[in-house]
Amino acid sequence: MNADNHFDVIILGAGPAGLTAGIYLSRARVKTLIIDEGMAGGQLILTHQVANYPGIENISGFLLANNMRMQAEKFGCVLKQNVAVSDFSLEGKTKFVTLNSGETFTSNALIITSGGRSRVLNVEGENDFKGRGISYCATCDGDFFTGKEIIVVGGGNSALEEAVSLTKYASKVTIVHQFSNFQAFPYAIKEAEENEKINFILESKIKSFYGKEALEGVVIENITTGETQNFPINGVFIFIGYVPNTEFLEGKIALNANKEIITDQNMATNVEGVFAAGDSVAKRFRQISIAVGEGTVAALAASAFIHELKRN
Repeated sequence: MNADNHFDVIILGAGPAGLTAGIYLSRARVKTLIIDEGMAGGQLILTHQVANYPGIENISGFLLANNMRMQAEKFGCVLKQNVAVSDFSLEGKTKFVTLNSGETFTSNALIITSGGRSRVLNVEGENDFKGRGISYCATCDGDFFTGKEIIVVGGGNSALEEAVSLTKYASKVTIVHQFSNFQAFPYAIKEAEENEKINFILESKIKSFYGKEALEGVVIENITTGETQNFPINGVFIFIGYVPNTEFLEGKIALNANKEIITDQNMATNVEGVFAAGDSVAKRFRQISIAVGEGTVAALAASAFIHELKRN
């Protein structure tokens, strides 16, 4: 075993949950490695504005994530981002993670904070126009639609909050939602309804996207009547939830019917020495503060597990 590549804890995922776990573990002098196939911060870096994080009135998601990353590294946490994992094992007293580069890291405990990704509509033309009119990130692409009319799909907090943020760029935002009411919190609904740039098409869904080189419009179907209409538009932002990034865990760890990780109150999974936190874990609500809290619990539980191993 290469001592330099052996850690007390390996964390898979560098979103808010993973970075928080890294902060707590490293500050407690637990040798910790965080591995992420993307940029540290996860979905947080795609969030235009965070206004409900305790103690911080207003901050961009990118800046908050960067602050978390720097804090973890300050305490000695090792971070490897933008790397691909080729193999891993959760079994036994020694876990391992191998990167595509061939480098292998081992640990006695592992925390999974793999997060989730944007859910897609899975309708005709969606794959054809991704990045050519269809976006899942207001922060990334909002500026491209300055002065233009756009559609936002969804009825939850993300959809309504991002629709409001997109009015800084777009001349008009039409929210298309399949139900007659929204699933968002009252404040988000009120803010969207009071914005003069936003209007609504309810009890409707996008049936297909069309265009040539770029998106030119969508076909909207009224779910109640079945009637359809062609709606010329060059930009559509889709915010209909997320899918947990747990495909790699199937058959290796207990997942529920939604492919979310099942944990106990200590964020422990059914595999000894393996913990989980964040948006990949089964629960009702998903917020940055919840991911941070779960990352804290997972770190403390993993630390206790490591110390117990060293005593025996």
